[in-house]
Formats: sequence, structure tokens, C-alpha cells
Amino acid sequence: MRTETNFNDGWLFAPERLPFDAPDSAFDPVTLPHTNKIFPHHNFDNMEYQFISTYRKRFTLPEPRNGRRVFLDFGGAMLVTTVYVNGKQVGVNAGGYTPFSFDVTDVIVENGDNVVTVHLDSTERPDVPPFGYVVDYLTFGGIYRDVTLRMVEPVYIKDIFIRNPQTITSSSEVRIDLFLNKEITGGLEIHIWETQQHGRPTNRISDENSLHYASTHSPNENLPTYTEWGAKDGLQMWSTVNPVLYNLTARLYQFRNGERVEIDELTVRFGFRHIEFKDDGFYLNGERIQLRGLNRHQTYPYIGAAAPPRLQAQDADIIKYELGCNIVRTSHYPQSPHFLRRCDEIGLLVFEEIPGWQHIGDEDWQAISLRDVQSMIERDRNHPSIIMWGVRINESWDNDDFYRKTNALAHELDPTRPTTGVRFFQDSSFLEDVFGFNDFSNGVEEPLHTPHLITEYNGHMFPTKTFDGEERKMEHARRHAHVQNLAYGNPKVSGAIGWCAFDYNTHKEFGSGDRICYHGVMDIFRLPKWAAYVYASQQDPGQRVVLQAATHWTMGDRAEGGNDPIHVYSNVEEIDVYFGDEHLGRFLPDKETYPHLPHPPFTVTGLQMMMMWGQAFGALRIVGKINGEQVAEQQISSDGVPEQLIMKADFPELKADGADMTRITVRITDEFGNTLPYAQNAVMFEMKFEPSDAGARDAMPLPLRDPQLIGENPLVLPGGQGGVYLRAGHAPGTVTITAKSGRFEPQTVTITLV
Repeated sequence: MRTETNFNDGWLFAPERLPFDAPDSAFDPVTLPHTNKIFPHHNFDNMEYQFISTYRKRFTLPEPRNGRRVFLDFGGAMLVTTVYVNGKQVGVNAGGYTPFSFDVTDVIVENGDNVVTVHLDSTERPDVPPFGYVVDYLTFGGIYRDVTLRMVEPVYIKDIFIRNPQTITSSSEVRIDLFLNKEITGGLEIHIWETQQHGRPTNRISDENSLHYASTHSPNENLPTYTEWGAKDGLQMWSTVNPVLYNLTARLYQFRNGERVEIDELTVRFGFRHIEFKDDGFYLNGERIQLRGLNRHQTYPYIGAAAPPRLQAQDADIIKYELGCNIVRTSHYPQSPHFLRRCDEIGLLVFEEIPGWQHIGDEDWQAISLRDVQSMIERDRNHPSIIMWGVRINESWDNDDFYRKTNALAHELDPTRPTTGVRFFQDSSFLEDVFGFNDFSNGVEEPLHTPHLITEYNGHMFPTKTFDGEERKMEHARRHAHVQNLAYGNPKVSGAIGWCAFDYNTHKEFGSGDRICYHGVMDIFRLPKWAAYVYASQQDPGQRVVLQAATHWTMGDRAEGGNDPIHVYSNVEEIDVYFGDEHLGRFLPDKETYPHLPHPPFTVTGLQMMMMWGQAFGALRIVGKINGEQVAEQQISSDGVPEQLIMKADFPELKADGADMTRITVRITDEFGNTLPYAQNAVMFEMKFEPSDAGARDAMPLPLRDPQLIGENPLVLPGGQGGVYLRAGHAPGTVTITAKSGRFEPQTVTITLV
């Protein structure tokens, strides 16, 4: 039978290429996922991660092999990975964003010690995608995704692909493709079981006699099965508001000496849903949905791309719930399986694409890119959240021969989803199913091809920092609202995905001189700018009420002084605005300027006569109402005096696995909790760890046993806000973190490691 063992613990790391006979003392202990370099968030020397490193892990097999094959499965390592077991090379993988596996059976010592060595080349090699030309994001080095030790019988289930039906009726025919790893001869049975999440009992959905195969099958030939599986079984369609998921388990049997023996079992998770792009938009389960989203880079301050499952899943939650998006584009590469799993769970649609940025390389480079297409689709095609495959290198020029190959391969591997290709010019060859277009017109160009999806806008056209002046941040938000309004109003546009969700580290050829592209509607710590509320306010107020005024509420931050007008991003029906104790007026959404948005912003005017130089300057108070009842309120102090240091840990409990992490944010605010962008104070952190078992903790290796604060200490807050991360060690206990800054009362958070 199959066993899969987490292989993330017990690694050693050296930031150089070391020989096999190098002593363990030349390495540092690490736990995966791992970045080969910890950076400040403002990365002033972005070349430091580009070197060849060495990883080492000593291990014994967790259980007897009993004739099974042994594989090392890598979720991702940046960029060219050479793997040795017991000094013998078992494989080389070029490419950093898709998984790869090596069969190590023939070099394993079954009843003794083994050592795996990885030489990892993290330099930006022009012969390997996404390179060949400079890219505008950093590709941090390291084994930054999970590694698994897998043992399987000589014949095993290689993959399962569940093809979605058009709809669920009382008798829907579902095709399930099962792929075996090698040719087989002789008796074989495959049983298929379905298990719904949330406690539904397991049901065998194949017929009573199961599914019998007695002939020889090529390893590249699938074993299609069909079953009636529908409304009569109480099944439901997956959607953005009701993301119902199911598990399918396939069990493989073989006859040995007249006895039936179970030799493999594989479970995949999936959902039923029907997707279709038409000339007039995107349809999910027959309902037209306007796509409203943002692009996401999966990199983080300090740790690069080496984020554990919790942080990956949190990004999906931020994009869905805090930002109110219904789709995310995984720019510009396949992203963490943990992120995609969370998108499945919460109903966040995904457009996933192959690695690359503007450049198409030679034939060898293109061969790697084609392999990336295959790896991406085979890994992710059971995710119901993924609605489209990107099979074109972002913003590259036409190469019809190459892109016919990527498009055909995608359709062969997955006939159930459309393809797209992201380009920056409309008269490009249209080879895919959906025309993806990066529209940087500060508007919406009339489509030449349909279906048409805007895959980027804004971003580098108007980079905005949290510590910028009020007028720039106002304009930043206005531009996002303007494009979304036009996209909603054009029936030929399926939707618009803005550039981008979060600020990100970049090369010196891009960004603002501190190696950051300030293109996000949130900063690099995932804290909001005003543009974030453009998206958040488009949510149904029944799910979340949003009310945010785009103003610092100062007398002299704008070029000519004053605060007239003020834009308020909200999904309420009306707002009452107060200047000090005086009621300025009641305002309705600005449908004249934004007629197509579900929830237009409010434009508050009439402030200029109330705010003459030298007159009393009172606080701003905005009350949001629905059906005449107050549902939200925001107050902004008029004195701008920093009153509070606020610290928050996103998660109160972490796993003591050496990898789990939580973000810890700090903000300087006025008396009402509004972040003060010019209060760029220095914050000092102190950490105290109390292990629950001091004796067991003391027996662990010192660099691994205790939690670690990841980030800058002291941290000078950019724009009055910032963050650090707490990484759990391997010892359970309680962590207390205290933040101190000047005259403010110290703030404390407590996190439990279990």
C-alpha cells in the first residue's frame, strides 16, 4: 500500500555548494519550506539570493519497503535542482514553480542510514523560465515548498481526473479518468468511493461488481469510468457563495496467487460546477458573474516565497473577504497548492498561468515551458476554483507555432476548461478561448476579440505608497474605481483583474529605488491602502459592511489646502456626514460618476466653506445607513496626534512544527483607530518563550527548538503601519511578544504553540 511521509523536518543548509564529504557542522539546521536568504522588506541588494546552495537530510525509511518503489516528491524549488541520494545523482529539474519527483528506489539503503543532498542553483539563468530576460519580480531561492517521501507498489494510481458534468440532474454522467504508472497484465479491479466533506458517510459509487480490467494498458492510456452521480444522491454544485466540495477515493486491487490484494489508494478533492465564457461574459452554473479581482504574487516580506500553509491560505481569505474579490490571477506562475485549496474552500475563482514574463526563449527553453503547462494542469485540474489556464507568457510578442502547442496541450490534458493568453496589444493572434488583455489605458479599450477579459490595469501606471500624500492615494483609489465601473458597463468585457493585490519586491530595474513595486492596493504586509476599499465596498453588505473615507482629514495635505471633496468607499445606502458637531448633510452614492458599479462611492462636497484657514477644525464623522438604520461609522480626529500603538497577531495558536507562522501587525493610530501615515515611528519587539516541557525542549537542537521572530527589529513603520512574523519552533509552549515605541503604552500579544 501507498504511504506518504512529510519530509520537511531535519534538513541542513549551507549557502554554498559543498562536497558530499563536508561535515554536518558546516551546515545550519532548517525546516522546510525554506528561503535561502532572509531580507528586510525593503530589499536594497536584491542579488543576494542568487547563489548555489546545498541542502542535506539524513534519514532512514519510516517503514519496511516490502518491494515498493520509493520517490522523493518536491513541491517546488528555485530554480535548478540537482538531487543525490547516497552520493548518486537521481535527477535534475529545471524550473522553480511546478512539482517534480525522482525515483530513488535503486540507491536507497533499505535497512540503514541514507543521505539526500540537493545542490540548488538559485541564479536567474536565461535558459530556464521565467528568465531569458529580466522579470519585474524577485524569484527568491530555496526549497520553498513541501517535500514528501512516497512509497508505492510497482503498479500504482498515478493520477485521477474528474471531468465536471454540464449540470447535476437526477442522473448525470460523470467521467473519471484514472492513470496508472506502467503497463499491467492480469486481473485488476478499481473501486471508486465518494466521500463528501462535512461528515457525509462514504458511498461506493461504482457498480456492485466494481470495474474490471484484464487487458494490458499503456502507462499513458487512461482508464475512463462513467457513473450516474447526481441530484438523487443529494449532490450540489460548487459556486462562489456555496463552495461544496467532495472527496473521491479510488482503490486499486490486484490478484496475487488467487487472492485479491489491495495495492493502492488515492484520494482527490473536487467540486461540481459548470463554467463558460461567452461573448457577453463569464457564466458559472448558467449564471453570469462579472469577474472582479486582483493579481497576486506569492512572495512575502523577509521570507520570500517560503510561506507555510497557514499564510498561503490567509492570502486567499484576504483577497476574498477583506478585498471582496471573486477572482484572483496567479501572476505569473503556478502557485502554492495550499493557496489553491483555500480558494476551493471559500469559493474564490482562480486564473492560473505558466511561468514567464515578456520573453520567449529558444527551443530548449520552450520545452521547459511546455513541461510547465503539463505539470501545472496535471497538478491542479481537480480544483473547482480554477476556471481558466493561462498558456501564454505574460505580455510576450506573438509566436504562433509555440502558442499553438501550449494551447493544444492544455486542451488535451483538460478539455473541460478554457484557455487564455495575456497580451498587451489587441491585434495579437487570438489562438485561445478567451482573449486576455492587459489594459493600461486608464480606461477600458473596446474589445476587438471576445470573450474578452482585462487581466491587468493600473499598477505600474500609478504606483502608490502608504506614506504618499493624500491626493495621490485618492487618485490611486479613483483609478481603480473608474476602470471597474467601465468594465461593469461594457457587456463585451467579462471582468477586470487589477494589478495588483499586494506590493512586492523587485529588481533595481523596476520599483521605487528600494526594490519594491508599490503597485498593490495593499502594502507588502497585506495592510490596506485606500484603493483596497474600492474592491471591498463592492461586496454584498449582508456579508460585510464597508465604510472608509479616503482622507487624512488635515488642512494642508492637498496642493491648495482643504478637504473638498471627500470620496467615501462604502456599500451602504446613504451616509450622514458631520463636521465636529455640525451635520454637513446626507449623501447618496455617486451614480452619476459611477453608474455601473454595484456600490458606487460617495462624493462629499460642501466642505470648503466650513474649513477656512484659522477657523475651528473639528473631527470628521461619517455614519452609514441601510434601510434608515445605522450600520457603520467612521470618525477621524482633526488634530492628527498619534494616540495609540496597536498590535495584532492574526492567529493565537500555531503548530510547533518548525514551519508554522503568523503575521504580527503594528500600527500608529489616532484616538479612533485610523492609521496615521506620517507617524513613521520605530517599534522595538521583545519576545519571551515559556516551553510547556522544558526538559524535552532542551534536548532539541538549539536553532530549531525555539520560536523565531522574523523581520526587522526595531521596525521603522512605513506609512504608520508594518509587520513581522513569528515562526514556531519545535517545542510547544507560550510566546509573549511585546511592542514598544516611544511614549506609547507597550502592547502585548500571546501565541500558543501546540
